[in-house]
Amino acid sequence: MPTVTSRSWRARSGSLENIIIWWLANTLPIGLFKRLPVFYHKINRYRFRLFARPVMLKETSKAKERREAEGFFERYFSGRGIDVGYGGDLVVPNCRGWDVEDGDAHDLAGIADDSFDFVYSSHVLEHLDDPARAVRNWWRVLKPGGYLILYLPERDLFERKRTLPSTVCLDHKHFFLLDRDDPPDTTGLVPLLQRNLAGLEIVYQQICSDGYDPTKPINLLWDAEYSIELVAKKSANGASIHRAN
Repeated sequence: MPTVTSRSWRARSGSLENIIIWWLANTLPIGLFKRLPVFYHKINRYRFRLFARPVMLKETSKAKERREAEGFFERYFSGRGIDVGYGGDLVVPNCRGWDVEDGDAHDLAGIADDSFDFVYSSHVLEHLDDPARAVRNWWRVLKPGGYLILYLPERDLFERKRTLPSTVCLDHKHFFLLDRDDPPDTTGLVPLLQRNLAGLEIVYQQICSDGYDPTKPINLLWDAEYSIELVAKKSANGASIHRAN
């Protein structure tokens, strides 16, 4: 499995905005940097209703080389999909992006049931007030036989602590582990899906840590993965059971 190096990943420079954010992460103390996402997300809600989003290289881009080597895209990204919270870093060309300028990621309001062959989301659930409501609606817009692909920070790799607040991003409202809840602040991703989704089949799950170095501050691990990756398939009896609420 190839490791995504700083040379290979940064060579695909996204935009001037990408460069500025990278510079801030490498310059500001973590105590200041962790406050930026809250402000950044608020202004983007209005900014991108007027202006096009710049191309950004975020967590999705870091995973691209590994996923290509594993045949991940061929297995799970056929047909037409949606990338929820894409942030300018669209996972594949054959999907639409959805972000704050389009509406609330909890609801995907205006999108009909059973609309997409795959639903993808990277590093979004931890920012949402109600992850259960979000995954129910993401499941709602997924066609039977389609795939829900989730990628989100693994608590022990990313947060390196058990309880909120996050030392990395003050906008994080939840921590996540793959397979178990750990109250008060940590949700198990597999239990979350099992509690909320009908017709669920988990077909793939792993902890991704390519390039990870536990001795480095997390805000300097720009080329590393520190995430849970999970794919759930929606069976035929998963259709039309869970509705938005």
